[in-house]
Amino acid sequence: TAQNTIHYYESVLDKMGPEQGDWMRLFMLPGMGHCRGGPGLNGFESTHAIEQWVEQGVTPKQLEGRGANGLTRPLCPYPQSAEYSGSGDVKDGKNWSCKGEAPKGKR
Repeated sequence: TAQNTIHYYESVLDKMGPEQGDWMRLFMLPGMGHCRGGPGLNGFESTHAIEQWVEQGVTPKQLEGRGANGLTRPLCPYPQSAEYSGSGDVKDGKNWSCKGEAPKGKR
């Protein structure tokens, strides 16, 4: 379950300290099934973000999630989550932003 992944992530922070955001990030995909599909987001592109992080030292601030019928959303580094701006198409990720506490570490 998604909760097991969160538990693992938090156990690493408990063991190593909260300042791990420069090498470890968790991005949740709300509504996605085990590997794909589901009523919400069901895909994302991470390869470019990982290459930039490893090769250029550019830590990903967010990823873009995609779903059926043109649905897009920002995928926020846990514990942040996407919040709707209150106006515009709810299926358009441009109308959402990451809110909450950002992961600690180099940014």
